[in-house]
Amino acid sequence: MHVLDTNAVSALMRGDQRVIDRLRQLDRSEVAVPQPVLAEIAYGVARLPRSRRRAELERRAEAIRLEIPRAEWTDAVSAAFGTIKAALERGGKRIEDFDAAIAAHALAVRGTLVTADVEHMIRVPGLTVEDWSAKKP
Repeated sequence: MHVLDTNAVSALMRGDQRVIDRLRQLDRSEVAVPQPVLAEIAYGVARLPRSRRRAELERRAEAIRLEIPRAEWTDAVSAAFGTIKAALERGGKRIEDFDAAIAAHALAVRGTLVTADVEHMIRVPGLTVEDWSAKKP
């Protein structure tokens, strides 16, 4: 399972061809978006003034909501969230709650978090990450 972080969904919304091509290589059942990602996208769009750009981003966000399944917030996600927050706090490496929640979704399904924020997210113990937007060597 590949769980998309907010920046991966944003890349899809911008039409980043590397991310689109990578997504096309997977079956729809192998990809999911957590609710916290959709919340962050909604916030980003809502902050914009009413404009054609905002309308286009709303349209693209809706298309993603319709096309990509959700990674459900389950009891396993809640448990993983608590473990992540506690472990990072003990190590003095805190991350934002939404980042921890998104990482918890990936851990709960034993999936890979797709993010461009690799350096930030690799602090989460046991989390596997991939950056689909990175240029291949």
